[in-house]
Amino acid sequence: KPTLFTGGYNPEGAIKWIDEVEIIFEAMGCTEESKTTLGTYVLREEANVWWKNVKLRIGADGVVIV
Repeated sequence: KPTLFTGGYNPEGAIKWIDEVEIIFEAMGCTEESKTTLGTYVLREEANVWWKNVKLRIGADGVVIV
């Protein structure tokens, strides 16, 4: 069960969270697409708002929309 990530200014917490989810990704044999799906599933609060804004700026193929 991956840890939820809420965002905010906490570089050490972010690195710890990334390390934890990367262990899970490896154990599950995740594809890059699955990593994005699972990783964004556990974003909450500020981190989820950030992700929603990122999705608005990228297209369906992952190309940045200017």
